Amino acid sequence: MTTLTLPVAALLAVAAVALDRIFGEPRRAHPLVAFGRLAGRLEARLNTGRHGRPVGLLAWLAAVAPPVLVAAWLVRVLPLPLAAALHVALLWFALGARSLREHIAPIGAALAQRNLAEARRLTSRIVSRDTASADAAALARAAVESALENGNDAIFGALFWFAVAGGPGALAFRLANTLDAMWGYRTSRFLRFGWAAARIDDVLNWIPARLTAASYALLGDTSSALRCWRDQARRWDSPNAGPVMAAGAGSLNVLVGGAAVYHGVLEARPQLGVGVSPDAVHVDAALRLVERATALWLAVLLALALLVAAVGHA
Repeated sequence: MTTLTLPVAALLAVAAVALDRIFGEPRRAHPLVAFGRLAGRLEARLNTGRHGRPVGLLAWLAAVAPPVLVAAWLVRVLPLPLAAALHVALLWFALGARSLREHIAPIGAALAQRNLAEARRLTSRIVSRDTASADAAALARAAVESALENGNDAIFGALFWFAVAGGPGALAFRLANTLDAMWGYRTSRFLRFGWAAARIDDVLNWIPARLTAASYALLGDTSSALRCWRDQARRWDSPNAGPVMAAGAGSLNVLVGGAAVYHGVLEARPQLGVGVSPDAVHVDAALRLVERATALWLAVLLALALLVAAVGHA
């Protein structure tokens, strides 16, 4: 199969999103599990404290380059139907829209039922902050933050790189994002070794994050979202999560960020957004915002595909 054209990419993207909506992520033998084991072995073997940044970059290349290069080779040499199916499968693998809802919606439901113990248990599965003593407002805030930020990581980044480079592009983004989640910490263990993983993820996410922020702004309180994005995003330590969360919170007219406990230590994070502290209703609103933005991205892709096809036949 030759280079993936935009009209074909748009149709394949719709197919992959539909597969994710129907089936979700693979329940058994998820490829990311094997990739995570490989990444763990590489880090344990190579992260010795010597030559931290170069070795971290080498480990990143050793983990990401082989599967991406194999995928790129396969979509070029396979017959068109098989190559198209592989593109769809790779994007399906990279997406996590249904998983996002399955993990976050139950938190909102537990909060709506005032079941704080269950809400704490469910929230602890998706965030690294301590939830044992979190109140309802803190749990709702964590759920809204996760919905907004992971909308970019689990959906829109993959769609962007699929439009740019097909299935191999979506695969590269998902693997890079996974390594950032595993190695990209500012701790004594990962500060130097994980530097490449964190910076590469920042670069790959720069454009998708801003398109995500713009989508959130367009689909909610636009003026509030743009104002929060402009005035608050720079306060966040992540150059990409800042715009996404500030615009999303402004769109929903809620406050996110603020103090949170990580590993027993209270961290004073900046506050983003405007309005009220989130509750169960806002958890569902955040998920619906992500779903509307997904529909918008697919509609834009299809519209661009029609435009390209019309120009090509003119």
